[in-house]
Amino acid sequence: MTATSRKEKAAETEAALKAAAKRVFARKGYLNTKITDITAEAGRAAGSFYNHFAGKEELLEALLADLAAYGDESADADEHRNDFTDPDAVRWHVAVYWRFYRENAPTMQALRQAAMVSDEFARTLARFGAEQQSDLTDHLTHIPDAGWLLPARPELSIVMLYQLVDSFAQMWLLGPTPEGWTPPTDEEAVEALTRFVYRGLTGKDY
Repeated sequence: MTATSRKEKAAETEAALKAAAKRVFARKGYLNTKITDITAEAGRAAGSFYNHFAGKEELLEALLADLAAYGDESADADEHRNDFTDPDAVRWHVAVYWRFYRENAPTMQALRQAAMVSDEFARTLARFGAEQQSDLTDHLTHIPDAGWLLPARPELSIVMLYQLVDSFAQMWLLGPTPEGWTPPTDEEAVEALTRFVYRGLTGKDY
């Protein structure tokens, strides 16, 4: 086997392990998942896991890096707008995050569970969140430039925005749905969040 073939096979195995981990996390949760559950799901030998990851937490860090890359790709999209005086710019960001959360719900749940039992991973996750939020800071500069008043200084306003959208997504996309409540459609959720965030940031309706 050539060096290129070995690299391709290693990359294929790593991708298979990460995909398998997400499926097992969805069924069993991060805390109840064993490494052998992941390798069995991936159809790989148990020992193959340690050729790629030192443990389950390192695999989760690799999934976190994938999420960061997803966010970078979204920020580079042609339709991306960074002026939050424009409700369509707010709506685009809310829609991207809602779709991101839905597509990565098992990983998002696993990240939260890992942070509960590992202080080191909790710090890693906090850094990730801070980096994601800081990317939005320049989106708010247009609001005071327009003569409008932010609810708080920019970094606090960003945290409130992020926590609102993240907590709302967590409730409805990770479940379970409270008895007697009706989950929003994706369109309803995005529009409700957009209106709430826009009002909160600008003090205006649209």
